[in-house]
Amino acid sequence: MQEVLKLIKPTKKEEQQIKKTAQEIIKKIKIPNTKISLGGSSAKGTWLRNNHDIDIYIKFNQKIYSGADISDILKATLKDAKELHGSRNYFQIEKGEYTIELIPIIDIKRVENAENITDISPFHTKWVRKHKKYADDIRLAKAFAKANRFYGAESYIRGFSGYAMEILTIHYKGFHNLIKNAAKWKSSVSIDTAKHHKTKIQLNEAKMLSPIILVDPVQATRNVTAVISKEKYKLFIEAAKAYLKHSSPEFFIAKDFIEELKKKKGNILTIQILPQEGKRDVVGAKILQCFEYVQQQLEKNDFLVKEAGWHWKENENALFYFIINNEKLSEKIKHYGPPSTQKQGLKQFKQKWKGKIIKKEANRIYIELPRTHTDPNKLLKEIIKSEYIKARVKESILD
Repeated sequence: MQEVLKLIKPTKKEEQQIKKTAQEIIKKIKIPNTKISLGGSSAKGTWLRNNHDIDIYIKFNQKIYSGADISDILKATLKDAKELHGSRNYFQIEKGEYTIELIPIIDIKRVENAENITDISPFHTKWVRKHKKYADDIRLAKAFAKANRFYGAESYIRGFSGYAMEILTIHYKGFHNLIKNAAKWKSSVSIDTAKHHKTKIQLNEAKMLSPIILVDPVQATRNVTAVISKEKYKLFIEAAKAYLKHSSPEFFIAKDFIEELKKKKGNILTIQILPQEGKRDVVGAKILQCFEYVQQQLEKNDFLVKEAGWHWKENENALFYFIINNEKLSEKIKHYGPPSTQKQGLKQFKQKWKGKIIKKEANRIYIELPRTHTDPNKLLKEIIKSEYIKARVKESILD
């Protein structure tokens, strides 16, 4: 593990630069009755090397600012900051190689007093810092999640957030124990680290739909992993099992998507996607919708998709790939009638298809109809020209 930590743990120089950059920004923000501090993984001591994102919390005194639009108050003090929309608007500044997010929150004493979900963020930081002995284990867990493509809670990724990985690592008392337990997870798992719920975990029904229920240690009513998809959950389990069979530093190093795709075998179809401009979450959601639509159309037309995936990095085009088991389908498709025992149904079927040659297979009759699509490439050309695709991305190109 020391070999991996040398690759993923920030150097002393990086730590100093983060603090220096944050302090330079903090000194410029002067709003009465506020406290300003470093937040996110930088404050928790769980961030990874070459992470150039810095979170800064501007904490507004609740007695004075309760009910006020603290985003607007912060905005009025900033210059050259990009406003980002969320449950409460926040701001982004570029400084050298760093992207700094300025997040306005109400300074609360108890979680129940939160006016917005972001107000609870400092409680997350405090809880993780209480378990700082697991900081390096958390870094290993995050690197493992990123390298194996199940990291990221964005709506278009639906993976594990950094906070989820922090809780899981602390819950299982270290990275190796986390991996051993994740490899044993079944179709669903429930975890309540702080034991908020005495017997059975009871949350809002909408928060209980994910394959993993992870109760927030600082907020009994929240499932930290509510967004997790079955696909990302399964990827975690598979990666854990693979790592236990053959542990290697390779499991912590993100592989080049294109190079990995070149190694795959079979009939691979790829589509380049030029995304629209806009907020990353919104743009990503539209790309995901297109990917799912293409796969649905392939399967609807009888092309068996053995494997599919997509990749998108900010400021780059997205890439879809589909591995199908057949390069071409037969010219005709069998259209079956009812079982031979259903006399009335058989009569109606024959009347409907009068003039067609009726054939029999076991206890069913059928006719042969011309198939709409026999070539997957031709089908994809039609799909990417559809209004559904054109409304969601700037351009799509069949490779």
